[in-house]
Amino acid sequence: MKILRPFLALSFCLLAATLNARAQDEPTAAWQITSFDITANAPAATERALTARAQLTVRNVGRASGSTLTLRLSPKAEIKAASVGGSTATFRAGDIRNDLQLVRVTLPTPVAPGATLSVALDYRLPIGENSGLAAISPAGSQFLPLSLWYPAHNVVASPRGADVAPLRLTINGAGGDTVVSAGKANGSSFELPLNAQPFFLTGSWDVSEGAGEARGVSAYLPKGAGEEARKQADDLIALAASARSYFAGLLGPQPDVPIKLVAVRRGAGFNEGGTVLLDASAFRRPKMDAATALQIVEAVARMWIGGVAPVRGEGSGVVREGLPRFLATLFFEKQFGREVADAERARERAAYATVARRDGPLIRTTPLDPTYYNSAGNKGAMVWRLIERALGREVLMNELRAALQSGAKEAEGLSLASIRAALVARGGETLKSLLEQELDQPTDMDLMVGLPQQKGNQWASALRNTGSIDANVTVVATTSTGERVNAQATVPARGFGEATFNTTSRLTRVEVDPDKLYPQLDYGNDVTPRTIQAEDPLSEVTARFVKQDYAGAEAAAREVLTLSPRSQEARILLARSLLGQNKTDEAEKEFRALLDERLPVSTALAWGNIGLAEISLRKGQAAEAARRYTDAVRADAEYASTLAARLGRIKAEAATNAAPAPDESARTFIAQLDQAIKSGRKAELDALVVPGELSTFVAGIVGTQPESWATRVVRTEPLDANRMAVDVQISARQLGRDSAGTAVLVLTRIGGGWKLSGIEFFEVR
Repeated sequence: MKILRPFLALSFCLLAATLNARAQDEPTAAWQITSFDITANAPAATERALTARAQLTVRNVGRASGSTLTLRLSPKAEIKAASVGGSTATFRAGDIRNDLQLVRVTLPTPVAPGATLSVALDYRLPIGENSGLAAISPAGSQFLPLSLWYPAHNVVASPRGADVAPLRLTINGAGGDTVVSAGKANGSSFELPLNAQPFFLTGSWDVSEGAGEARGVSAYLPKGAGEEARKQADDLIALAASARSYFAGLLGPQPDVPIKLVAVRRGAGFNEGGTVLLDASAFRRPKMDAATALQIVEAVARMWIGGVAPVRGEGSGVVREGLPRFLATLFFEKQFGREVADAERARERAAYATVARRDGPLIRTTPLDPTYYNSAGNKGAMVWRLIERALGREVLMNELRAALQSGAKEAEGLSLASIRAALVARGGETLKSLLEQELDQPTDMDLMVGLPQQKGNQWASALRNTGSIDANVTVVATTSTGERVNAQATVPARGFGEATFNTTSRLTRVEVDPDKLYPQLDYGNDVTPRTIQAEDPLSEVTARFVKQDYAGAEAAAREVLTLSPRSQEARILLARSLLGQNKTDEAEKEFRALLDERLPVSTALAWGNIGLAEISLRKGQAAEAARRYTDAVRADAEYASTLAARLGRIKAEAATNAAPAPDESARTFIAQLDQAIKSGRKAELDALVVPGELSTFVAGIVGTQPESWATRVVRTEPLDANRMAVDVQISARQLGRDSAGTAVLVLTRIGGGWKLSGIEFFEVR
């Protein structure tokens, strides 16, 4: 039977394609939401269900009248009533397909093409376990579009993309909590004139407002944020305001919509309508990091791209994901300098290289594809950069402004097809061929350069291009004295070429396409001589470092830095390799260089401080080491660095003989938690855990009741006014097996007392 499945699937696809081809010739109704008006009741934690009424204005954008309308929302939703034009309507719900519930509403009269109707659904949405998409908690609730918490006709996987439209959102019953959504607030309601998907959060924040040029930009900081967090918020607000001014100059008048930077525990990275969710650690870091800056700047760009004009149609990811990323790197170049922008482009290129060999054509890529966000965002940005080179920035921006103005008025919005037609009209056959390859075909280019050979008074290197289009490239050679010599070359599609350098000096290195304009399958062939043979050079460095071959890792890291001088990831490994060889002075220099980066990645902030902390410990400077470890903890970059920083900080503070005393209320709570865990009774555990959180942990404890469990509080650290991180050591015996180790528990203050809301680390083995 397993053997037959691929053939059955293929047969089904062929049949579906045939039916689709026939159906395209038959006029049908097609629906598109043109406005959302949703009223929801902020759910109580004890009820664990959202009740809402969604009123939608829907247009028939098809070529035939429609007598039924299908809406899609969460399969868990319970539909209570439906109405059309204010009158009760017949509906059928409960049909689940592809994790979507279909609600078919019968229309009282057929709706002609171009006509609109008003339809409303009353429903209840229960939430089991909390997630970043949907959460109900005494500490705050959160509902993002991918939770399917509201009805829509088109979802993210639909051929037209998700429905986006101007919206009005009213949240009742939030009590003393703050409600956050996109748009201007008026009491408990939010009005957003941009095209967007509805979402909201409730919780407790301290709000910092921008002034002057930053008016209209605000930061929602964790409650009780200190002076350092407020300073970081001011920097992020200033960044968003600068990006808004920059894009207004490129794309047209700025939308009259507030920009909100919101600290969250989960769901970071989401943005819609000028509101962007940032991990709370972004406000605790000692310096603004590159990923946070990119999230903010892209969110501001999307106020135009997708906000002023909705992005629809085939290949929309190139516009929705790739264009804001391309525009963000232009802003980085203006705001931080060419080197910072090139470093960001290098990270995008490295990320895309991991999927290049299994990626499909950009025009066919949808959010259902596992490579979508990587390829649409990163390769898409590279394609826009190629277009800019072909047309010039001024021409490209003129075309984008015109497309935005047109897309804001047309039902089809901003589409890749319409922008592409306008660009080809300006760029001619050369640009047409380029876009046909980069958009309609998978990546197949690999540029290769050969060892330089002397020819009389010149040097030359052979070039090869495995791609389907000609590559017009710069080739850079480095002489034995360090002089750089440039040459221009055209390498024909699937053919060979040559770069000639007018110099008699011996060449020691040659690189093709140093700006890395073209998407490629393997960037390792761009340089000769090639000493690292791995497709991903960083993997070679990492492999040697993990084996504690620190000398080999140092050599490999230096080689990567000759290829990518701005690679912070390579510099991290170089510095750690030097420290592993006890080359303390050299290591310190590299760690400080990481921290001095104008826009460092979060891992550079973490490992840079960890490295300097370890050096301080070697010098007997325990207090300085503890401070550095704390900065690394606050960077919250990734699991390995944060765990190392937490363990190192405990060690350093112990050496100072002045370690801070743990919070007594946290000690008392942990003692209660220990007793509940040893009891193995679910009711006792549930009483100490925030509703909707840690259900797997609770089930594991109840299913295998520990024979013993002892937790020792080592350190406590307030994260904000209502949350605390607790470093603990655990020793336990379960199923006849002893285990011990460290963990970091997160407590949240609910009703004047603590409850367990998260387990950040659990190294109990």
